[in-house]
This record gives sequence, C-alpha cells and structure tokens, in this order.
Amino acid sequence: MRVVAFDTATARTTVALRDLETEDNVCLAAVVDLALADDPPPGARPGHAQRLLVMIHELFEQAGAGWDAVDRIAVGVGPGTFTGLRIGIATAEALGYATSTPLLGISTLRSLALGAHEREPDSAKLAVIDARRGEAFVAGWGSGSDPLAAGPELSARVLRPDQLVRVAATSGTRVLAVGDGALKFRDELERGGASVPAPNSPLHLVAAREHCRLAAFGAADPTRRVEPEYLRPSDAELAQP
Repeated sequence: MRVVAFDTATARTTVALRDLETEDNVCLAAVVDLALADDPPPGARPGHAQRLLVMIHELFEQAGAGWDAVDRIAVGVGPGTFTGLRIGIATAEALGYATSTPLLGISTLRSLALGAHEREPDSAKLAVIDARRGEAFVAGWGSGSDPLAAGPELSARVLRPDQLVRVAATSGTRVLAVGDGALKFRDELERGGASVPAPNSPLHLVAAREHCRLAAFGAADPTRRVEPEYLRPSDAELAQP
C-alpha cells in the first residue's frame, strides 16, 4: 500500500511517501519510507503555501516514482489553524482529482497519539495541539489503547488550562502528553500528573509518516468526504456582530 501523506494543521509542514507491505492488517516492512518537514523559526509565518507542493515533488524524485504508483492520499484534517487546514485539504483535493487517487482525512491528534504509542504503548496518551487564545485542542487514548486500531476515549475538543489539569488527572495511572500544546501547557499537565517529554523530543512533532500508517491500515473511509476539524469558530466569525 503506497501512501502520500501531508499535514499543515500546525506551523510545521510535514510530508511522507511510504510503501507499506502488509498482511492481515500487520505491517511487515516499509518498502519505501521517505519524509520531509519544514519547521519555521519562532515568530515566522508557516511555509505551507510555498513549500507543500515542492516537498511532495522532492519525495517523488527521491523515490523515482510517479502518481501512477500511489494507492492513497492522506491529509491531516486537524484540528489546527484555519489557514493551514484550508491549504492542506485544498491541495489534497486537487491532487486527488487530478490523479484519480482516493483521498482520506486523518486526525492530526490521532497521528500524534500514534507516535507516542510507539514509544510508550502502556501509557495513556494525550495529544495536545496549541489552539491559541490560551486554549488547547486535545484528544486522549487510554492505557494500552492503540490509536492505529482504536478511536479516542476522550474525543477531540477545546480545553482551557484549568480543564487540562483535570483531564490529565483522570486519564490513567501514567499519562504521556505530546504535541506543541503539551509544551505550552506543561505546567498544567504536570500538575495533573501527566508526563511531558523534553522540548526537543520528536514526539511533539506532527509526522506525516504516522498519517501513512493510519491510511494504509484503513483507519479512515476513502469514500467519505474530507472535512476540516475546526472544533470552534474562526476569528472572523467571532468578530461578526
């Protein structure tokens, strides 16, 4: 199953091309495993519009293959920034239409949790993305629950810092919190008993490689329309009288 995946829900632009050899829903090997990421420096604007298609093209050049060999396109649907999600999903829809390739939407929070599960499978997982306005986008998986096969026990939602404390305290005996939101709200999460990896840990970074795994193992329905997971109104909607 060859999958092209990308995510623009956060400031990071992440793309991957993976050819996963599977049998009975088990990954036997990664025949092709390529990935690129663009992380803007603090305070800089994300480079989604400028870098996304360029990075996808670079992956195909590295693989020496074309779209005719791709089985699925997977795109992160957030939650995340409005502009980033619009760029990513619009690009995915255009590529899917132009190449007649099935398109799947992947939860960015679920992908984050999957990366954390690989490192600590026995821990409860909280995927936390900075939602700005002093809030966080959060979804949670229980101890031992594999995000590859199971949906979240705590469905995706917007939480205030004080609510994060309570969620962390009730999520399990050992809770691993990951994502840029986990770093921003480290104090609140640790007050609730959660463990937050060091700032330089790759577990905090959205990785399109995990999107590929979720798409290859059927965690999304290719016949379902891809819709962004905004979770709350945009600034423009809130400003309307």
